[in-house]
Amino acid sequence: MVPRTCAGSRRPIDRIRGLDRPLDIVVVAACPFPYPRGTPIRILRTAEALADRGHRVRVVTYHFGRGETDERLAILRLRHGLGYRRAAPGPSLVKLALLDPQLVWSLGRVLAQEPPDVLYAHHYEGLLVALAARLARGGRPPVIFDAHTLLASELPSYLAALPVAPVRRLAFALDRTLPARADHVTTVTDRIRDKLVSEIGLPPERVTTVANGVEVEHFARVPSAGALPVDRPPRILFTGNTAPYQRLDLLLDAFSIVARRHRTVELLLSLDGDTRALEARIASQGLTGRVVLRPAVPFALLPGLLAEADVAANPRIDADGTPVKLLNYMAAGRPIVSFAGAAPGLVDGETALLCPDGDCEGFARALLRLLEDRALAGRLGAAARAHVERTARWSRAAETLERIMRGLVSPAAG
Repeated sequence: MVPRTCAGSRRPIDRIRGLDRPLDIVVVAACPFPYPRGTPIRILRTAEALADRGHRVRVVTYHFGRGETDERLAILRLRHGLGYRRAAPGPSLVKLALLDPQLVWSLGRVLAQEPPDVLYAHHYEGLLVALAARLARGGRPPVIFDAHTLLASELPSYLAALPVAPVRRLAFALDRTLPARADHVTTVTDRIRDKLVSEIGLPPERVTTVANGVEVEHFARVPSAGALPVDRPPRILFTGNTAPYQRLDLLLDAFSIVARRHRTVELLLSLDGDTRALEARIASQGLTGRVVLRPAVPFALLPGLLAEADVAANPRIDADGTPVKLLNYMAAGRPIVSFAGAAPGLVDGETALLCPDGDCEGFARALLRLLEDRALAGRLGAAARAHVERTARWSRAAETLERIMRGLVSPAAG
C-alpha cells in the first residue's frame, strides 16, 4: 500500500506510528475560500499554522474565493457553483438549498475514499455539513466545531426583514442545539466559551478558547499614530464589509457630529460589498466630500492603508468574537474607538477608547479626543500593538488545536 502524504511536504502519514505522527485534518469551510474577511481569514491562517506543524490539511469548500492559498493546503472545491458568486457573509437560500447540500456530498466522498483523523468545521453551516456527511460513518471521524460567533449575536442582522422575536428564538434554539453535537468546540474568545458553558450548558472540558492570531510582522513598519504628519487632513478609518451588523449607520451618525466640530477631518471607508445604499445615506446626511469610499485592499496593501489613519473605528455593537479588523488595527498601532460590546480583550483607556453600545455622541467625543490629543493616540496605539505582539499568534492557536485533535483521535492521550 502506498502511504499517503502531507500536501506539499510529501511527508508520509503512517497510521501505525505513535502519537506524534502527523494528523490528517479535513477543514470544512462553507464559504468563499480564501476571502479577505473574518471567517475565511481564520480558516486560512489556522490551516496554514497546522500545516506548519507538519500535518496534512485538506479544505473542503465552495467553488470560488479571492486571494492566494498556501501550496501545502489541498483545496477541494465544489464542481458545480451554478453561477453563484455572492461573497457577502451570512446565510442565503442558494447557499442553504444548493451549495451546502453539494458540500455534504463532496465531504461524504472524502470520508468514504480517504477518511481523515478529524474534521475541523467552521461556523454553523460548516458544522451542519460535517455532521450530515459523517452520518453514514457511525459518527466518525470526530468533529471540532470552531465557533467564530453565536447566532444570537448575528442572525437578527442577516434576517432584518423578518420579525425580530421569532428570529431571536430560532437563533437561541440553534445555539443551544448544534454546538452540543460536536465532539469538541473551539471558540474565538472567552466570551463565547463562557456563554456556551454557563448559558448553553456544555461541559467545560469540551470547550476551549483558541484566539485569533495576527501577522504582527506584516504591520511592523506602520508609523506610530503620534508621528503622523500634521500638514494633511486628519483621517478616521474603517475597514470591513457592508453587512448590516457592521453598523456603518452608527459610524456615519457619529461622524456627522465630528464633522460639525472639526472642519477638515475625513472618514475613509475601505469596503467590500455593495455601497449604493451607503452612498445614498452619506448624501442624505450632507457628508459628501467628507467621506471617502474605497474598495477593500488586498492584505499585502493593508499596512499602507492603515498608515493613513489617525484613528481607527469599530462601530459594531455586538460581537462575541474578535473582529479581525481590530487585530489589524492593533498590530498597526492605530488608536481605536469602539463600542464596548464588540471589543473583547480591549481595555478602555489602556488599549482603546470604548463607548457604551449605540452611544453615537460618546463615540464622536472619543474620536475627537484622539484627533486632538496626539500623545494619547500614540500611547493607546503602542499599547495595542504590544498587546497583540504578546498574545495573538497563529502558531499558538495551532498548538492548542493540535492538542485537542490528538486527544480526540487517541482519547487515552488527551
